[in-house]
Amino acid sequence: MTTATTLPAWFTARQQAAQTRYESFPTPRRGDEEWRFANFKQLDFTGFDKAQRSAGFSRPEALVSRSTGLEAPAAKFIFRNDTLVSSDSNNLPEGVICLPLAEALVSHGDLVEAHFMKQETRLGSAKYAAWHEANVSNGMFILVPKNVEVDGVIEVHHWIDGANTVIFPHTLIVTEAHAKVRVVDIFRSTTELDPGVAVAFNDLCAGPGSSLDYVAVQALNEVTRVIQINETSAARDANAKGFILNTGASWARNESLSRLEGPGSHSDMLSISIPAREQEYDQRTFQHHVSEGAYSDLLYKNTLYDHAKTIFSGLIFVDERAHHTDAYQTCRNLLMSDTAEANSMPGLEINADQVKCSHGSTSAQIHDDEIFYLRARGIDPARARQLIALGFSIEVLERIGHEGLETLLLTFIEAKMTGLTC
Repeated sequence: MTTATTLPAWFTARQQAAQTRYESFPTPRRGDEEWRFANFKQLDFTGFDKAQRSAGFSRPEALVSRSTGLEAPAAKFIFRNDTLVSSDSNNLPEGVICLPLAEALVSHGDLVEAHFMKQETRLGSAKYAAWHEANVSNGMFILVPKNVEVDGVIEVHHWIDGANTVIFPHTLIVTEAHAKVRVVDIFRSTTELDPGVAVAFNDLCAGPGSSLDYVAVQALNEVTRVIQINETSAARDANAKGFILNTGASWARNESLSRLEGPGSHSDMLSISIPAREQEYDQRTFQHHVSEGAYSDLLYKNTLYDHAKTIFSGLIFVDERAHHTDAYQTCRNLLMSDTAEANSMPGLEINADQVKCSHGSTSAQIHDDEIFYLRARGIDPARARQLIALGFSIEVLERIGHEGLETLLLTFIEAKMTGLTC
């Protein structure tokens, strides 16, 4: 286990500075535009404590057996409360660095420092980004060197174990020029009854001409809360794809920023969320076009049951010299009950010429004609509604472009929809 004395000086200094910022930043309050429609009661974390790292976990075999995912991942890592339980990275190409962050800080500290939390957190959760930075102790550091492609998917499991536990997992992925990698993070709880908090952060750095695909599956229990901050940068001709699936947690705050820094860079921001009962999902996005000739496309789909609530606030921001920008932003909400609530606030701010940008949002219930069509073919109304809801998500799934990942995500979606009243 890595101790504080072995951590690089720059990291401990940053943690100390982050703790000072966290204590000085005010808690978000009503009137803050970045928290419009938010439920501020969810920001009370009194009584929750940081998980204690321990190498003496008494049930590693049980946790490993529960960490199901892809049939044959390129590498697989399992964490419990930010402590590594199991790892297998024998199938990775030579030169790829794929290590728990705690190890990478010691063995590759300079590389971590070059990319660790470099962008400004600008979507409302600067206080909680500082909380994360002050407390982060583990996660993943993945660097794929120039011209190297990783076949398959690197699969990472993050488990919260114990009541009132807070974890701070960090994922830092770097693809150098013309490299390629796919990574999936899966967040779950060991029990359905113990409340927890996850404050997760992702740094995704796509180098020139590279391809970086990142998928996050949030399937925590429904008494746990999560703040997940994603910051992506895409260099010239790079392709960066980020996908978030929300099925768990009582409350989730997702903040995703994509920064297009070179001509020909391409960003896909994708999400499927399926809140039910009293779940609330708060989604904030920022597509920042810094360079000319870049492309970004956002597609978020929310299927809401019962008294669930979603918030979507997205902005496409085009800098003054980012001419020939091509950007799209779409949020669609499918309301499966009369009591579900979907709030959407798409936006544009354009400061350049010869751009093509569009944004839009829709909210609707299933039309009676669709139900009638399926009933005429012998499908009962409840099953018909579930099939329509499932089909609603397929458009986003297909954009992942990897059959194994699509199948894995579909199992989480179907597991959530099974048994829901619609």
